[in-house]
Amino acid sequence: MKEATGELNMTVVTVVAIAAVGAFFYFFIWPGIQAGLARNTCKNICPEASVKSVNVKEGTCTCGNDEVINFKDVQDGGSTQGEGK
Repeated sequence: MKEATGELNMTVVTVVAIAAVGAFFYFFIWPGIQAGLARNTCKNICPEASVKSVNVKEGTCTCGNDEVINFKDVQDGGSTQGEGK
């Protein structure tokens, strides 16, 4: 019976450790990766690779000529032509 309890405790410790690593990745590492991907996407779709700002949550880029491009539409196969200000 003691062996079963010990193995259960080790299983719980393992599950908690895996959850902690996953939470750390999701809250601290993933936002940086996502922002980098968004910046690279904007550099590729903005004319002359001139990017003023990137909004990751809304999925928009503001290019150097003040053109706003929704890069989520581009990923889904939409047009690269954005709305000007």
